[in-house]
Amino acid sequence: MPTPRRPWADHTLPLLAEGYAWLPNRMRESPDHVVRTRLMGRPALAVRGPEAVRFFYDERHVHRHGALPEPVRGTLFGKGAVHTLDGDAHRARKSLFLPLLQVERIAGLVEEVTAAWDEAATSWAGRPGVVLFDEAAVVLTRGVCRWAGVPLHDEAEPLARDLVALVDGFATAGPRHWRVRRARGRQEARLARLVEDLRSGAVTAPADSVLDRVARHREASGELLEPGTAAVELLNVIRPTVAVSWFVAFAAHALHRWPLYRERLRAGDTAYAAAFVHEVRRFYPFAPFLGGLAVTDLTWNGARLPKGGLVLLDVYGQNHDEKLWGDPYAFRPQRFLERPVGTDELIPQGGGDPRTGHRCPGEGLTIGLLEALAIRLARLEYTVPAQDLTISLRRIPARPRSGFEITGVRAPAPVGD
Repeated sequence: MPTPRRPWADHTLPLLAEGYAWLPNRMRESPDHVVRTRLMGRPALAVRGPEAVRFFYDERHVHRHGALPEPVRGTLFGKGAVHTLDGDAHRARKSLFLPLLQVERIAGLVEEVTAAWDEAATSWAGRPGVVLFDEAAVVLTRGVCRWAGVPLHDEAEPLARDLVALVDGFATAGPRHWRVRRARGRQEARLARLVEDLRSGAVTAPADSVLDRVARHREASGELLEPGTAAVELLNVIRPTVAVSWFVAFAAHALHRWPLYRERLRAGDTAYAAAFVHEVRRFYPFAPFLGGLAVTDLTWNGARLPKGGLVLLDVYGQNHDEKLWGDPYAFRPQRFLERPVGTDELIPQGGGDPRTGHRCPGEGLTIGLLEALAIRLARLEYTVPAQDLTISLRRIPARPRSGFEITGVRAPAPVGD
């Protein structure tokens, strides 16, 4: 197939206007799942599919360093974060996060978060109504801070608001963007002081807790992390955990639209809970795409990209690709019970190997938390009042417009998992 001619038009503005639909719309026009375009003045090649995932995460082809624009580096991940590194520097920093993949670590976080959920759910029964998205963020903040060894006094609600802002404002301009800038400044300063106090002996942390590991971690050079960088990486454990509030709201949305799935979750079927969680992560919009920089002149399916060009992995499009899923716009958890799904097929939090590459090391934590919370959510008795539950694909990150309000909460039944 001949290489498409180099386009002159820059598609940054259409991306901002169309949101999640921008890249899938263009992919539909390409039979080979390749889109040649420009973003922010830079030539870009967008790819999709399991082979494309492996191509994207091969460091011989694509590097992440320098690919993320400053508004994303400075808001969502933080400057100097592991996401911006490659090679030995990335592997050394990644070793800080690898213990989070251990089953016992995931179980510990799930235990803390579910205890916080059960405590909060009891209090919801005495309130006229709660916004589930907001309440889930506070629950997750309390649980992850206890688990990570980060002291939390009366700061759970303001900290939860700041952590939500870090996710909510990274891909936008205007008030949301400046809110996240202020939130990151506050929390990086607070956590940097905490790391300094820990190193000086002014405070203590549980041995081998996340806080303890971050404070003691050494770079490939042998140097301790700068306090500011240590604060960035602490936030890169806490923030993604609190981002699970998006998936909690999506799970509630799914149970409201398709209540037939509630009974099987209530029964505590763990295999079905896992399938339900995978379908929530596949079906609902989270990351639109991921980007990296071409290490050298690249060719993919006949399309060429010069060194330094952008390589985009179409995450939302792949999770809704008819060739992979058959009926991608049907919410059907049982698809994950019918056949094994490859790690490079389902990529809501990236692809590749989380131990060596850029796939989110917190993906296992997300799955474990959602499995436990989905069962609790299905067992919670409540009423869904009239509200705006639309999910705009133009808003990144998307979420139910109302945050999913519930009223008349009844004390939840005991959970025996």
